[in-house]
Amino acid sequence: MKIAVIGAGTWGTALAVNLSRNHHEITLWTRSISEAESLRSLRRHRNLPGVILPEEIRPGTDLREAVTENELLLLAVPSIAVRSLSKAMAPFVREGQLIVVASKGIEEGTLLTMTEVVESEIPAADAAVLSGPSHAEEVSRFLPTTIVVGAHSEESAKRIQDAFMNESFRVYLNSDMLGIEIGAALKNVIALAAGIADGLGYGDNTKAALITRGIAEIARLGVRMGCKLETFAGLSGIGDLIVTCASMHSRNRRAGILIGRGASAEEAMREVGQVVEGVYAARAGEELGKKYEVRLPIVGEVNAVLFQGKAPKLAVRELMLRDRRAESHGVSYSIRLEDSI
Repeated sequence: MKIAVIGAGTWGTALAVNLSRNHHEITLWTRSISEAESLRSLRRHRNLPGVILPEEIRPGTDLREAVTENELLLLAVPSIAVRSLSKAMAPFVREGQLIVVASKGIEEGTLLTMTEVVESEIPAADAAVLSGPSHAEEVSRFLPTTIVVGAHSEESAKRIQDAFMNESFRVYLNSDMLGIEIGAALKNVIALAAGIADGLGYGDNTKAALITRGIAEIARLGVRMGCKLETFAGLSGIGDLIVTCASMHSRNRRAGILIGRGASAEEAMREVGQVVEGVYAARAGEELGKKYEVRLPIVGEVNAVLFQGKAPKLAVRELMLRDRRAESHGVSYSIRLEDSI
């Protein structure tokens, strides 16, 4: 296939390198002329040490050419750039052209997922989502990785599966696009909390609690929004949550560690040096909880730490001392569903 990867950050570059293993022709688009020239001449990305860009990858800066001359478009930019870039792409997208969204987030204000943002700006597009536990640093080195793809039709989902799948990159299908994106976005907020706990010097018990109660929050909201519960037990749910909370590849965890040690959100993001998606998803996640009348205590405390100056230790204390509850309605002692989980 002829594929354009829109976004030459670590994630877009890693996906381009993986796609090149399947003998596709790859355009790697960046808005930066200097970055394109560096990628062309050095065949390396500054944040992916040891990774060589194969000759099948052609870096470029012409967005119209990238859109019109390729059959599949892979959008891999920070969530805050998805709307503006979609608007710029819209005049060149053909009716039914497949756009695979690999960006993870929820748009503040509109509370739309990334595929919904793309569809609002590019009605002609056939939008799909790719997500799962997949750090760019490992994908680019061909370490075994599994991800999940959701699309509006099985035909589109299988086209994407065929394009990406190889011996180091296994692709599963899931028709629950909204569930995939809710899991992908909110796991970054929980990973911030896990990093904060690490920065405070807490241990494995705390990390396990945040992961398990975090996925309970994400699933509770997702099901209320109409998503499938099974999605949150899969790759874009508990799978992505585990890897993002546990790995030092995770920008969200690294930023959380700095915040736990006393840095502000702005200082932490500057130190990490890359976009920390959980900071942007936190407010949107809290607003979704209010909209759907779902309790999200961890998301709420992360917001208080990030934007209200709350001391991280106090946030943890208040999470621990909340009202007593059953773990889930399925194992409760005849209490109401809304009092559990």
